[in-house]
Amino acid sequence: MSAGAPAPLFILSFRHRDELTLLAEGAGWQPIAARRTANAEARFVSSGASVAIVDARGALDEGHEGVRALADPVEANASALLVLVSRNDAGALDQFYSEGATHFLVSPFSDQQFVRALMFAQRHAERVGGGHRHSRVEEDRQDRGGSWRWKPGSQTVELSPALARKAGLGDDHGQRISLMELFRKLDPDGRRAARDAVERLMSTGHSTAFAHEDSEGGARLAHHMRVSGGGGQIVGRTETIAQPLAPEFQSRDPLTGLRDARAGRAWMNKCLSRRVESHPAIVVLLLAVSRFDTINAAFGRSTGDAVLQAAARRIERLVDPDPKRRFVARLAGAEFAVMLAAPTSLGEGRFLAGELVETLAKPFLCGDHVVTLGSKIGVVGSAPGDDAASLLRRASAALVDAKTGDSSPIRVLDAGSQSDTALGDQLEIDLRKALDKDEIEILFQPQVSITTGKIVGAEALARWRHPTYGELGATTLFSVAARSDYLVQLSDHVQRKAIADAAAWPASLGRLRLAVNITAADIVRPGFASQFIRMVEESGFDRRRLTVEVTESGLIEDLNAAAYLLARLREGGMRVAIDDFGTGYSSLAYLKALPLDYLKIDKRLCEDITGSARDRVVVRSVIDMARSLGLAVIAEGVESEEQLGLLAQEGCNLYQGFLCSRPIQVAALAELVEPRLHA
Repeated sequence: MSAGAPAPLFILSFRHRDELTLLAEGAGWQPIAARRTANAEARFVSSGASVAIVDARGALDEGHEGVRALADPVEANASALLVLVSRNDAGALDQFYSEGATHFLVSPFSDQQFVRALMFAQRHAERVGGGHRHSRVEEDRQDRGGSWRWKPGSQTVELSPALARKAGLGDDHGQRISLMELFRKLDPDGRRAARDAVERLMSTGHSTAFAHEDSEGGARLAHHMRVSGGGGQIVGRTETIAQPLAPEFQSRDPLTGLRDARAGRAWMNKCLSRRVESHPAIVVLLLAVSRFDTINAAFGRSTGDAVLQAAARRIERLVDPDPKRRFVARLAGAEFAVMLAAPTSLGEGRFLAGELVETLAKPFLCGDHVVTLGSKIGVVGSAPGDDAASLLRRASAALVDAKTGDSSPIRVLDAGSQSDTALGDQLEIDLRKALDKDEIEILFQPQVSITTGKIVGAEALARWRHPTYGELGATTLFSVAARSDYLVQLSDHVQRKAIADAAAWPASLGRLRLAVNITAADIVRPGFASQFIRMVEESGFDRRRLTVEVTESGLIEDLNAAAYLLARLREGGMRVAIDDFGTGYSSLAYLKALPLDYLKIDKRLCEDITGSARDRVVVRSVIDMARSLGLAVIAEGVESEEQLGLLAQEGCNLYQGFLCSRPIQVAALAELVEPRLHA
């Protein structure tokens, strides 16, 4: 690696994450590592890395899934994708290549071979993306357009002979020119672009570029700049851009006929180099066609290609590209970029995105097949100091948010906003501090007997009092913990704190049951049952008043381990509930195999009970099934008397929800319980 700040490196390794992380750090990289494919696309985009590694050693299927997940954002951001495979799996390299890998390394390999593979991948990314990392010898040897060197603070610039000739200084010039004299040879826009580029380079250390009109030749000159490895000098290599049809704006994608990724990035940089009165200088819409892989699998690649071509034509007709105002390019796979030059706004981009979603939702006729597509779009506007790479990175983050969101297919991200992915990464860092600072609070939501109206128990629910983002619920808290591989520590912390709080309850709460959650990660922990029972015993809380709740998805991941664990807990005097029933792949066989006491109906089923007769039949069937197995039924998320009445008619035993109370602190719980004790 070159001197300066370590370059980010994204690692997806299912078996050797820590080993690769240490190796990459030792070689001067800044690794961002993951063990699971889930959310890998978002984490790669937010990492800012130009090289991604998928380690498929000992995990071939997961490796293919990881490469497919990363291929489009890697190509769209002009990055490299290095796949590591075991020697026995070398035959899978052709498939990895077709899925989007750009480089490979076959195990066993030495540390040095791994580092060199990274260097090759990094060079590939820089060349594809327009970066330049040549040594000075190589630079001088290939110096056709000319080059220059400048040390910040110096009043002179060193020019190569070729550039000296371009500047009209002749072959005999001493290859040095005053900085002011060189600036006078630039047009006003060129001077501003040069200053901005130098500021970007000095503040970030990342390669950048600027362009200006060539006063001598009438064309445009682009200057590709980097920080030299020795002495902190800035090195520039010039390139003549033909006018008016610069080749970098003309290259086309062979499948769709649209401009390709190289042309798209060049057009972005051209817009960003112009001086505009107000920002954004450019708005980018990054569009991903949904269900495209499914169409390829169902109808074959030829039909898939035809659908993609038809989608490209619709995009092109709607956008109506104009070389000065609008530009459309296919970046990678099923991802397209639509770019709007100044004067423009995020509002214009949002409106156009809505039209694109609507036009792509109309059915396509391809041969004998009628195909329906969807689309997701991320919309971003440029900010001062942006280049094409940084702008595309933000557009990719907005697109990821649109893909993972539950509502709108469009995500607009302005320059001051933080993507959901970036927010998640920050929360991962903050979570590790939150446990030490006691920012995790336990609240209790009452569980009420439907027949008597008395509060008979309470479920412990975690809340994160974040100093910046305020109160964050258990869903956000545990999803952040799962992403950061901190789930076990968080689960243990919440369980201990909830049981300790309940052990100190006042006398008025002395007969309530306490329900605490265990996670899928707890189920597979060696010795968890013994550890959990011991922890309850040490707290002083009566084990016979404790209910352990585990989600249906957690049970299904390892049914045998779940059955053994729950049996151990019941032997210890506790009761067991299956939580969120009805949200996963529910099976009567699972319920018959597990030692359970309660079944908790998910709140979405409770909401549906006030809908159609068919909805009520579903809820009735779940309750009848539970009762036939001897299980009591708890309904979650009850908010209205109508819901409660219908649940009572169907035979539900207990409920919790806002109809009684939201999750509350111990003092408020006592105030709620005491009057009902005497009623």
